[in-house]
Amino acid sequence: MRGTADRIRHVISFEIVALSIITPLGAWAFGVPMLDMGAIGAGAALIAAAWNYVFNLGFDHALARLRGSVRKTLALRVLHAILFEAGLVLVLVPFVAWYLGVGLVEAFLMDLALTLFFLVYAFLFNWAYDALFPLPEAPRAAPAPR
Repeated sequence: MRGTADRIRHVISFEIVALSIITPLGAWAFGVPMLDMGAIGAGAALIAAAWNYVFNLGFDHALARLRGSVRKTLALRVLHAILFEAGLVLVLVPFVAWYLGVGLVEAFLMDLALTLFFLVYAFLFNWAYDALFPLPEAPRAAPAPR
């Protein structure tokens, strides 16, 4: 398992690389100034981080109350992912619409494009990160005495 310092390096590098990609790419694709795209990217990252904490805390409390456990089945993991993304859309779309002065439909389409970007980006970034910073080998268990 990764240590705290490694996890912090992962999160910070993930966000810095993402912002360095989506700021110019998003400005070009959406026709907005780079400064505005950078602000949206940074604001969305902060909102997503806060939402992640609040949502996961609430979801785990609900599971504990309703099921007596926070263990998630495959179906609960799917529900968790869908509810997380839906909640994030409900928060981010009005933020983007307000900040850029665009309609909710246009903001939703921008959010959808960013979500698709992050789906691919997260896969590729994590693959590259694991190659650059491989997990330490787990100690092997000593053979049982005979």
